[in-house]
Amino acid sequence: MTTIKKVLLVVFIVVMIVATPIAYIGYKFSRSGDDYGEARQVADTQTLRETTNGDVIGFLDITDSHTWMGIPYAVAPVGNLRWKAPRKSVPWDGTLEALQASERCKQIGSVGESRPPEELGKPIGSEDCLYLNIFAPSILKDELPTGEARLPVMVYIHGGGNTAGYANQFKYSGRNLARNHGVIVVNFNYRLNLFGWFTHPALNRDSSAEDRSGNYGILDSLAALQWVQDNIEAFGGNPDNVTLFGESAGGMNIFAILASPKGKDLFHKAIIQSGLPISMSLGKAQNYLEDSGHVNSGREIVNKLFIANGLATSREGAIAHQNQMTDTELEDFLLNRSANEILMLLNPEGIPNIPYIFRDGAVVPAVDLMQVFADTANYNAVPIMIGTNRDEFKPFFAGDRNMVALTMGFQPKIIDPPYFHAVTGYFNDSWKARGVDEVSMRLVASQSDPVFAYRFDWDELPTILGVDLSQLMGAMHASEIPFVFESFDDRLMNTILFSGDNIPSRTELSKKMSSYWAEFAFNSSPGKGRDGTQPEWQPWSEEGGEGKFVMLDGELGGGIRMNNDAITFAVLKERLLEDAAFPDAAAKSRTYDCVFKESRYWDEEEFLSLGGEVCDIPIFQFLKL
Repeated sequence: MTTIKKVLLVVFIVVMIVATPIAYIGYKFSRSGDDYGEARQVADTQTLRETTNGDVIGFLDITDSHTWMGIPYAVAPVGNLRWKAPRKSVPWDGTLEALQASERCKQIGSVGESRPPEELGKPIGSEDCLYLNIFAPSILKDELPTGEARLPVMVYIHGGGNTAGYANQFKYSGRNLARNHGVIVVNFNYRLNLFGWFTHPALNRDSSAEDRSGNYGILDSLAALQWVQDNIEAFGGNPDNVTLFGESAGGMNIFAILASPKGKDLFHKAIIQSGLPISMSLGKAQNYLEDSGHVNSGREIVNKLFIANGLATSREGAIAHQNQMTDTELEDFLLNRSANEILMLLNPEGIPNIPYIFRDGAVVPAVDLMQVFADTANYNAVPIMIGTNRDEFKPFFAGDRNMVALTMGFQPKIIDPPYFHAVTGYFNDSWKARGVDEVSMRLVASQSDPVFAYRFDWDELPTILGVDLSQLMGAMHASEIPFVFESFDDRLMNTILFSGDNIPSRTELSKKMSSYWAEFAFNSSPGKGRDGTQPEWQPWSEEGGEGKFVMLDGELGGGIRMNNDAITFAVLKERLLEDAAFPDAAAKSRTYDCVFKESRYWDEEEFLSLGGEVCDIPIFQFLKL
């Protein structure tokens, strides 16, 4: 790439990130053309395997790992199966050639996915998308391991806000993990947006509790895990040693699967990367706004469809029309809407504000997940690795013109660095408190299986066009993914974040991190990594010791070491109230509202005394369901 082209590309991407930070959660290192398996591969007879549905053949990857792509794990959820639990895939005739990526699940084309201009803000993908991929060491078909020699299995759930992304992105390729550490990696697509999480009283009235749950994305994940149980031994994997891991929305979904009675015995360990244990009551997911419903509840979605189809001219008219229809009429109306029509009801410019995970009482318990995790009788207690990135929220603030100005129309400059780092610090720490520290305390108190926590700190990013990305972005949301997969193949990020100067540091840390992840898959503890030479990662302990979580960083940042500084909301609140870094009470009030609203630490009088300015950060409105 010429210097001029590189500069122009950098300018474009920096502008996109700082101009539309809300789209970043779907962005996360994605680029069309960098999707794994776009081109059809050549079948390798050594990859011929027999599954419960029939024979399947894959290919030998350029990294010398065996790969199978686009294996159906469920029947296409189309027609009358649109809002139903996934049905088992049916046998096929002959040999399935698993040589090319499947279609992604239905979603909105975005800058983050680097779709061509004609696709931006438009529906892309297909409802026929329930396929999985398998990555394994290259082993001759007659020499597959058996018995105790069977390989650990790592099943990955991709992120993207449960609205974007798919399994075939390069960053999720398990080929290097498989080749370097002798594990089998499985990833899969699951239904997104309103196809993955939607519930209305008129749907599935006479069907099963699973069909009525609305948690179709979770049920898809459970179906993929069941497929692994039924078939992975044919690929050399051990169905009795399955590690479930995922990032962001994938991590959030794992919290739900941990709590789900339907997940029992489908996995044996879990790794949660930047996930949050958030959920929503079934009433909020279904009801009108006046009945404490969500803005995009089932009832409200039908209102919008009525208006879009000319059946009503106002929300009031739509409510009246909906209340007059029978359940059968409403169900028929919903099932006859096109996928594109449904998808375009949501916000095409950022993360759609949709309800999920539903506390339906069948797939997910009817009570708050943190309450579920208080007693092992109520959830699937397994060894757990859990963590966040130090600067999760920094990219989401890059577009806040009160904090980051644009010089020359594109060059971001932090206006007040101490204030910027202080405010983003509260948001980052609130994610850690909610998604790691408080849940780790709860889990350690309830279960005998160990909990291993981490914080990813690597921030050796370049300065480009005068923009110090280590300060503006830092160890941001999703930046740990390529380190875990040892996959720095994304050309876009290699142009920007992964420069030639940081190759030695990121390569070394990536080897260590993937080794920890693989060792956990093998032995239920990251320990000292696969070769036993890395700093020992100790489990979370409330009884002193060497620390509660490990800090994952390059040598310039202090290397890998244990830390004991757990964060709770109580400590975070005390720190915020005493913090003098805020320019005025309004700024502190907004941060207070964002961080503590709907938590047990919320105090209305305290909030009003700070000025009563409400949270105006879109990403936090999305997270605070």
